[in-house]
Amino acid sequence: MTSSEALTVGVLHPGRMGAGIAAQARTNSEDVLWCSAGRSEATVARASAAGLTAVADVRGLVERSNVILSICPPMFAEAVADDVGRYDVNGRVYVEANPVTSQQLDGIVKTLPGATVVDGAIIGSVPGTGKKPALYVSGPSEATATVAALFEGTDVIVKALGTELGKASALKSAYSIYQKGARVLTVLAHALGDEHGVRDELLALAQQRSGSYLSEPDYVAEMAAIAWRWSPDLTVAASELDAAGYPGASVAALADVLDQWSETRNNWDLTPQAATDVLRH
Repeated sequence: MTSSEALTVGVLHPGRMGAGIAAQARTNSEDVLWCSAGRSEATVARASAAGLTAVADVRGLVERSNVILSICPPMFAEAVADDVGRYDVNGRVYVEANPVTSQQLDGIVKTLPGATVVDGAIIGSVPGTGKKPALYVSGPSEATATVAALFEGTDVIVKALGTELGKASALKSAYSIYQKGARVLTVLAHALGDEHGVRDELLALAQQRSGSYLSEPDYVAEMAAIAWRWSPDLTVAASELDAAGYPGASVAALADVLDQWSETRNNWDLTPQAATDVLRH
């Protein structure tokens, strides 16, 4: 299966990123399905805005789909695969597009006998607003070609990394260590600077280096709102470092910092100072 013509795609479950990716998949597919059972009003609204077709349950989605996209918080990736694996997945392409460890990916493959599993990693912002995230994929070449054809000419740029499962997830983890870790360290640096009254001096130092996160303290509030989405990525990255023989504790500690913001999930009204105060308490 190398062409997207007449493909039906199923997406589980359309959060902000999932809905954005699914909307792009409509360009080259016959239909894009989602399972509405048990979903929140916000999810229903996102799916409707993306032009997705609701089905009553996971069975209906699996039976009608040629390609299944799993795009959810990584802590739910295995449960989603388990749900799909209860039904006949023979001949389906299953794109595991969440940050998962190598061990989790192996388990997901075993959960889906008969399906062709593609390891995927989404890096970038939600598409559809001028943003063009990359979907890195690794796995059997025919299946990754199907995914590439599905998003050809859309705002999702598919980049194949070869046939070895796990390469896409490893790339996501490696990037998360820097991209998310640097921001967490920046928050702590500003917190310490504020504590001792040297925030202005810290900013002056940061501005001597172009592109430093230290020179953008206002995004601390945004970090507090999205920390719940970032913490699992760093937890996975820490596990991968440990599995490879490297110390993962430092990255796990960054995830612990993000977990302190559990009460500020999706709170976009915080000030940077209020976000920092949550960490202190």
